[in-house]
Amino acid sequence: MDNLDNVEEIAKLDKGNVYASIQAIIKQAEQAWNEVEAIPIPNSYHNFENIVLSGMGGSALGGRVLHSLFLPNLTIPFEITTNYSLPGYVSDRSLVILSSYSGNTAETISSFHEALNKGGCVFVITTGGKLASLAQENKLPAYLYNPHENPSQQPRMALGYSITALIALFVKLGLIQLNKTDFKVILSSMDRLMAGFEARCPEADNLAKRLAHRMKNKIPVLVASSHLLGIAHAFKNQINENSKTFALLFDIPELNHHLMEGLKYPSEARALYQFIFLESASYKAEILKRYQITQDVISKNSVSFEKYRLETTSKVEQVYEILLLGSFVSFYLAMLYGIDPSPIPWVDYFKKELDK
Repeated sequence: MDNLDNVEEIAKLDKGNVYASIQAIIKQAEQAWNEVEAIPIPNSYHNFENIVLSGMGGSALGGRVLHSLFLPNLTIPFEITTNYSLPGYVSDRSLVILSSYSGNTAETISSFHEALNKGGCVFVITTGGKLASLAQENKLPAYLYNPHENPSQQPRMALGYSITALIALFVKLGLIQLNKTDFKVILSSMDRLMAGFEARCPEADNLAKRLAHRMKNKIPVLVASSHLLGIAHAFKNQINENSKTFALLFDIPELNHHLMEGLKYPSEARALYQFIFLESASYKAEILKRYQITQDVISKNSVSFEKYRLETTSKVEQVYEILLLGSFVSFYLAMLYGIDPSPIPWVDYFKKELDK
């Protein structure tokens, strides 16, 4: 389809209810905040020296978001692992967070057993499955939630839950400062942004729809920095899974040390690249200067680019802003390709082959 203002046609294509999950992101966030806030945390969980989050795919995205968002404010190391095992330094002085939407992710379950054997302070985030049973059997604190605000049942569309659950947990543990009033401000700004991105908002006034059009038949290349790197990773993943589209992510200043020399060949590829710069007024002045010069280099190499300047002011608000933007853009890009964004046939095929 070409007309993203055709709400009826969108509904026909979206058989897996991905759009309904996007619309429910605010409710996901509100549910996660309230439910995690009520979870009792043992006193022993306030005395750790490092944090490790283990998760795969969509279940690790919340961890990636918090890693880039809060790392400058944390006084202890925080690492994300996407593997069968944990870092060697994990001990009884570690907080180990196990995140698996289904609760049956093999890599995460393997890490659970390792964390338990090492005596770590284990916290589980899941909707059920084997991981929920293990947490209950071992009487461990856990956020076992009913994802009723994720009708698509796709982990990548439950980021309102996973991001907010981790933020609420970090608040409870005294790792970050964010109160309920602050969070209500975030929900209010999300509500305003949602109105400008949703399908009923015409393309002339809808930046998410216009960005999707710019990405069609292109290779999206996302560029972000500092506190937005984790949520930009989630944006890229949703382009992969929702839009079935190859996408790349680079960060400034790192890309300035190599990528700009990689735009020359193959020369035919330059017509396929669509750079999207995620610009925040919260970036350091040195970073913002690099954005301007980088865009100049991109232009001189005859490569197309777009700038998205974030509307919200606080860094936490900006993470949720990109969450909404990325969810809508990846959904609309799937619509432009005429596909249902929900099925992930190659991931499913891979898992079946792996189980043989």
